[in-house]
This record gives sequence, structure tokens and C-alpha cells, in this order.
Amino acid sequence: MLYVKIQDINNDNVNNNLKTMRISGITISEEKRLEIGLTVLFGIGRSLAHKVLDDAKIDYGKKPKDLTPDEENTIRKIVEEYKLEGNLKREVGGNIKRLIDIKSYRGSRHSRSLPGRGQRTRTNARTLRGKKKTMGSGRKKADKK
Repeated sequence: MLYVKIQDINNDNVNNNLKTMRISGITISEEKRLEIGLTVLFGIGRSLAHKVLDDAKIDYGKKPKDLTPDEENTIRKIVEEYKLEGNLKREVGGNIKRLIDIKSYRGSRHSRSLPGRGQRTRTNARTLRGKKKTMGSGRKKADKK
């Protein structure tokens, strides 16, 4: 005998009229305040988010789900004036590549994955160097019979 499970198509838990705000292909969270939600975009921090919202004349505490389409479009226009996401990452990568190509001190530190601003490396510098790799005594263990 064959049993078939029938699902309820009209699921009340899903809000179908919930629209999402997208800028430069990135979805802005509907539940976070705009000043925090805009920081999801690479290249926008809190201060630039405040500047964008001031230019658009929108309150910082407003949530994306409460915006009108006109307000969304004004934010989108203002944000698109800045260099963000892929373009910004490409520019930063190009700058690092240029430093390496001209064989500057900073470029050599980048290529060796070491800090480039005078920090000590005998201890610390874990952010760039990564997790510690503990060394043993150097002797290989003898096989037990």
C-alpha cells in the first residue's frame, strides 16, 4: 500500500509579502537597523552608513522593511557612487600587487605574510602568521614491535 504525505500549501508561518532590499547584489537584512544593515556591504562601515543615511534624510534606526520604494532608490543611488565590493577588493589587491612588484619593504612583508608596520614578530603577529605550529624534538619516533 502506498502512503502519500500531503503538505499544506498555505503555510501561515511564511510571510509572502516580505520584500527584501538589495544593493549591489547583496541582500540587506530586513530585521536590522539601516545603520547596521548597510555595513554588510564591503567598503561601508558605520561612519559611511551614517553619511549615506544623512544624505538620504533617513533615520538611522529605521528598518529596511519599513522603507518606501523611493527611500530605497535614494539609498541605492547614493551607495552606487562609492567604490564597493568587487571593485574595492580589486583595487586593494592591485595596490598590494604593485607594492610587491616594485619590491618595496611593505610589498616584501605582504609576500611573506608578515606585519608591515613595524610590529614585533618574535612573539605575537598571530593574525598574519596564522596558528602556531608546535615543533617536536626533531627525532622520529621508533616503531614499537
